[in-house]
Amino acid sequence: MKVLIEDIRNKFSQKGLKITPQRVVILEAIYKLNNHPTADNIIENIRESHPNIATGTVYKVLETLVENGLIRKVKTDKDIMRYDGIIEIHHHLYCSKCDLIEDYIDEDLDNLLKNHFKDKNIKGFKIEDIVLQIRGAFDKC
Repeated sequence: MKVLIEDIRNKFSQKGLKITPQRVVILEAIYKLNNHPTADNIIENIRESHPNIATGTVYKVLETLVENGLIRKVKTDKDIMRYDGIIEIHHHLYCSKCDLIEDYIDEDLDNLLKNHFKDKNIKGFKIEDIVLQIRGAFDKC
C-alpha cells in the first residue's frame, strides 16, 4: 500500500489533531504493514528509522488514533490487540491456527445485517456498528 505523508497529514487535520512526527510515523507504519499489526510490530517497524521513540508514546498515539476514528482495534482469540488502518466497513477472517487476520468485504452481507437489525430492533440497545470476526482456518495452515 503506497502511503503518502500528505494524506496522513490531511487525516489529522480533518480530525483537528495536532500533526506530530510521532503520530505521522505510527499511522504510516500501520498503513505500510497492512496486516493488522500489534503494537510490538509497529514499534519494531518504527524503530528502524526512529530508534529513540518511546514505547509509551507509541501506545498513547495508538489510543489517540483509535479514539479519533483513524484506526480500529481488533482483538484476537489469544487476547492480542491488533490495529487496523482500514476504517471503511469490512469484516475479518481470523485464522485460529496461525493468528492471521484478513480483511473480508462483502456488500451483500453488510446489507443483510443492516436490514436484519433494522427490522428486528434490540430493545434498549442502539447499534453503532456491525463488524464480524469470522473464525476458521486457512487452507495454507
